[in-house]
Amino acid sequence: MTRSSFLRPGVLALGLFAVLTPIAAQADEAILAGGCFWSMETDLDRVPGVTKTVSGYTGGHLKNPTYQDVVTETTGHYEAVKVTYDPAKITYDQLLQAYWHSIDPTDAGGQFCDRGDSYRTAVFAIGDGQMKTAEASKAAVQKELGKKVATAVLPAAEFYPAEDYHQDYARKNPGHYKRYRIGCGRDAAVKAVWGAKAQAELTAKLD
Repeated sequence: MTRSSFLRPGVLALGLFAVLTPIAAQADEAILAGGCFWSMETDLDRVPGVTKTVSGYTGGHLKNPTYQDVVTETTGHYEAVKVTYDPAKITYDQLLQAYWHSIDPTDAGGQFCDRGDSYRTAVFAIGDGQMKTAEASKAAVQKELGKKVATAVLPAAEFYPAEDYHQDYARKNPGHYKRYRIGCGRDAAVKAVWGAKAQAELTAKLD
């Protein structure tokens, strides 16, 4: 008689339940800098397949930076967004397409009304696979636009979540955010670069 013969029915039931329980869906991450993280978070949250976004700071030399540190433009950090996405619904390359169409990748000095190093654009690749995909994607964008793409493709660095009041800013402060976004001219500038491919145009159809 085998040892399994002595297992109680309840234990067997638990074993069967474990076998039948669906495995949680896989989630991948990306780190993207596209100027003001309020806007990057807002645009990427609306992309099908994206399950979570977190605003934060990355690419600098100071540990545990605060917003007040970063805005001095002395720490080397970018405002960035860590994106969690379902690879069964959207690939990394498709996520990059949404990213490119949310920014002006030819601007080396920031994005729209936000100027300075912390507002530069960059793709922080997590691993060799993302690095190769991002470099190929950047080359394709440069060819399409016929201009030099200023967006850097860099190895992922330590990502520090921003303060709570920066998270989901547009949802928590819709009036203020709308005034900021319109005043900054983000959507108009992106549309001037991308036309009908502008991400704001595409995601508006989901509302």
